[in-house]
Amino acid sequence: MTSETTTTLPELDGHYELSPEQIAEYQANGHVCLRGVLTPSEIETFREQILEATTEPRAAADDLSQRDTYGKAFLQMMNLWQNHAGVQKLVFSERLARIAAQLMGASGTRLYHDQALFKEASGGFTPWHQDQYYWPLDTPMTTTIWMPLIDLTQEMGIMKFASKSQLDGYLPQMGEISDESESRIDAHVEDAGLNVTGETAMKAGDATFHSGWTLHRAPSNQTETMREVITIIYFPDGTRILEPDHENRRVDLKTWLVGRDPGDLADGELNPLLYSRDPQI
Repeated sequence: MTSETTTTLPELDGHYELSPEQIAEYQANGHVCLRGVLTPSEIETFREQILEATTEPRAAADDLSQRDTYGKAFLQMMNLWQNHAGVQKLVFSERLARIAAQLMGASGTRLYHDQALFKEASGGFTPWHQDQYYWPLDTPMTTTIWMPLIDLTQEMGIMKFASKSQLDGYLPQMGEISDESESRIDAHVEDAGLNVTGETAMKAGDATFHSGWTLHRAPSNQTETMREVITIIYFPDGTRILEPDHENRRVDLKTWLVGRDPGDLADGELNPLLYSRDPQI
């Protein structure tokens, strides 16, 4: 941990009460929007921590015009928790991990990794993709929280989901995030008659959760304001590692599942247990 905070940070150990209807919506559609997961004061405090942790990579970013489609979609800064105590407190929070466990239907929640996704003013669209295309995890139950750090309007690039697309599972033929995945998945969504939906506005501290198999994209940022978002990826405790079937998964195995091999439990040093219903853990 190379950066310590002197700010008194909220504990984030209180429960966010999910309704049976919200859990059912997530499990049926592969995504759900939850309002007020963090209070205004909580999200503002942690926004300051995230901005502090991302100052250098944001300043070092190449000019937008010099990037490819993926690069124009957002500034991506990953595993901030490793180098910043304030961000670690958010990423390790029991409140968020408990929500993830309830939505996944899991008894315990482990961390895959966090990432800040900042879509710059006039930043490009995020192509259609499946998150879990990249992850060598032997489970259909992964989930990602996507939480804005500031209030968002539709014009800033709020996520869009193809509801019920998670039921199709792994679609490796759609490929990595690219212009090609955008065109292939767009055609797939249309051919399958999937309903594309998303929020028209989100407050700072609201959050969407979506399955690793849920097809999703984000429009371009048509405003002059940076779209600031933090995401955290979770998977169920007890998950084992798959033999990677392409290079992106081989890279993820080495990067996020350090010290573990295919067939092993995904419980390495970068994948702590964040929540468990077992009071002994």
